[in-house]
Amino acid sequence: MYAVVRSGARSYRVEEGGTITVDRRAGDAGETVILDQVLVFADGVRVRAGTPFVTDAIVTAQIVSHGRGPKIRVFKYKNKTRSRKTRGHRQDETTLRIMKIEA
Repeated sequence: MYAVVRSGARSYRVEEGGTITVDRRAGDAGETVILDQVLVFADGVRVRAGTPFVTDAIVTAQIVSHGRGPKIRVFKYKNKTRSRKTRGHRQDETTLRIMKIEA
C-alpha cells in the first residue's frame, strides 16, 4: 500500500513505516501531523487517482526531527566589471515518519 501526498509545493510517494524529509512544518518532535492532500492512493489491488485529491484518503505522520539541509552556494558574477557576490543558503527541513495510510 502506498500513497502520493502533497506537502508544500512538492509531491512525495509514501509507504507505512517509511520516512520522508519535507520543508519545515510547525510542531515539536513527537507530534502527529495529518497529510490530507492525497493525490494517488493504491492498495494492493487497485489504484485511485484524485481530481485533484482523493477525498476519503488520509495519511498520518509523526514528526521525528527538525534540521537543515545541505549548504548550497549562490554565486553571482558580471563580466568585465569586477562584480561578484557569493551567498550561501540552507533550507529548513522536517523529517516525518509515516504511521498510517487510511482510505
